[in-house]
Amino acid sequence: MNVSFSHWTSNKELIRWIEEQIALCRPAKVCLCDGSVEEYDRVTAELVSNKTFVRLKKRPNSFWCHSDPDDVARVEECTFICSQNKEEAGPTNNWQDPLAMKNKLHSLFANSMRGRTMYVVPYCMGPLGSPYARIGVEITDSPYVVVNMQLMTRMGAAALNRLGKGSFIPGLHSVGRPLNAGEKDVPWPCNPASRVIAHFPQEGTIFSYGSGYGGNALLGKKCFALRIASVLGRKEGWLAEHMLILGLTSPQGKKIYIAAAFPSSCGKTNLAMMTPALPGWKVECVGDDIAWMHIGPDGRLYAINPEAGIFGMATGTSMQTNSNAMKMIERNTIFTNVALTEDGDVWWEKIGYPPPKNLTSWLGKLWDPAGQESAAQANSRFTVSAKQCPIYSSAAEDPQGVPIAAIIFGGRRSSVMPLVLEAFDWNHGVFLGASISSETTAASEGKIGKLRHDPFGMLPFCGYNMGDYFSHWIEMGRRLQKKAPRIYAVNWFRTDASEQIFPFLLRLFLRSTEMDGNKKFMSWSAIFAYSAVIFRHLCQKSCRSSNSVSFNETAVILRHLLAHSITI
Repeated sequence: MNVSFSHWTSNKELIRWIEEQIALCRPAKVCLCDGSVEEYDRVTAELVSNKTFVRLKKRPNSFWCHSDPDDVARVEECTFICSQNKEEAGPTNNWQDPLAMKNKLHSLFANSMRGRTMYVVPYCMGPLGSPYARIGVEITDSPYVVVNMQLMTRMGAAALNRLGKGSFIPGLHSVGRPLNAGEKDVPWPCNPASRVIAHFPQEGTIFSYGSGYGGNALLGKKCFALRIASVLGRKEGWLAEHMLILGLTSPQGKKIYIAAAFPSSCGKTNLAMMTPALPGWKVECVGDDIAWMHIGPDGRLYAINPEAGIFGMATGTSMQTNSNAMKMIERNTIFTNVALTEDGDVWWEKIGYPPPKNLTSWLGKLWDPAGQESAAQANSRFTVSAKQCPIYSSAAEDPQGVPIAAIIFGGRRSSVMPLVLEAFDWNHGVFLGASISSETTAASEGKIGKLRHDPFGMLPFCGYNMGDYFSHWIEMGRRLQKKAPRIYAVNWFRTDASEQIFPFLLRLFLRSTEMDGNKKFMSWSAIFAYSAVIFRHLCQKSCRSSNSVSFNETAVILRHLLAHSITI
């Protein structure tokens, strides 16, 4: 097959790699993606024609789709780190010998795109003008991946211009379902029996076969931005982390930025888009999932969000839990594995209102409200540009990133762990991050609610030995010295957390807003003195409202205490 690249790129290494994959995968045709609106409209129209997408009447330029029932989440048991030896991958990763894995992959990808279109997707992770941004190129036979990557990354001609003749991270993806002549395609092609997601850290390459869903297929997300980037970060002296980034501004106009690490589906997006109950306070979203953190020229830790979009959890999202997310997805959004309403809208459990009649479930059939199956899959998702978030921060496009004042580690624990701990210093903070355990969620395959150790929220995403990862964090602290951010460990999934929520908010706000050098914050003796009054108030509130305390109620007390803070 002859493909002309002259109008698209002059990067000889990129052209050579694409030609090699064409020869291996044998697609029917090749599309060199440019990231234009016209391209997005054309590909989404093809997905509608193939019955993969349904156009939503109630949400402009938005689509509903449902996956194969066996392709709904990350598949950690099929994810491999193919480092030169097993020790480099460490005990928390699945390892295979690089040569053996390459032989396996060659067999899988041979003729894998027969009868399909090969899409070549150049993309940039990070702001285009940032010295910390990196270029990746994903080759895929999934049009679903193409349109999701256009929302999730800075994709197309702009990324190619940034690349020029430089280096890139190559990623090869196939749904693993070649088509014979005249064979009719299915709406969601995949090959669950042969799934493999393989990373080669030394080479910086990614291969994914058999899945069309989420982080298994959108190779810029977990594969590049965490597993490969964590290896690059260790080598080059920076951090690639499973963290949100938010900006917090006081009524006096002082602003800090906070990074927070939680396992998937543990509230990162809700926290990143929080609406403050305190009058005059402002929260801005820089990113909801991944942070790349570097030490800046002034010695402080700076973070960029490498992503441009949000692949958020739909189930449980409502105006009550995340009003900014609900406003963000009113248009230009792809919904996967939620329920479809009869009048062309979407619905999911805990959306905040009863299910309409005649729902089509995520399985593509009429939903029975009296049955055992949920209308939306537990890991249902929405994909949307981050710029549609009402509180999206302009600092997300800052090429230098934002300075981080505090880092939070947390997990989903119904008991045992306290609501908040503040680390004594950076190394103690590393210990707290390394000690995090969390109850498993629907974001990955397997039993939900099982407690597992998930250090830094990076268990499925660290691309090398976790022991070396801890050492790298300690080394970063040594370099940061006194300019290191404060570190906290939190657990706001406690079932008895209502009576502890005030001390958590108080300490976090007061400690994290020490920006002027005056060190004005309340001593613990003052906190305990006030807490006697607060505890009685919260207990009374709990008796009146089923053991729950609203943030608005707490805010009244918090405002009073902030006004009476003392210096120690």
